Amino acid sequence: MLIHVVLVLVVAGVALWLIESFIPMDAKVLRLLQAVVIIALVVWLLNVFGIVNLMPGTRV
Repeated sequence: MLIHVVLVLVVAGVALWLIESFIPMDAKVLRLLQAVVIIALVVWLLNVFGIVNLMPGTRV
């Protein structure tokens, strides 16, 4: 499970880096995208570790 969590975090980080580096967009849109991804990752991590169950139909 820990390897899966680390792999998801690395893939999300690389994806954000690629988007920032190669897709030109306004700084406000970029900050919004970063915020959405970070919030989604935090909710996913809370769900994975059983702290909060906001997505009852998902399994890891």
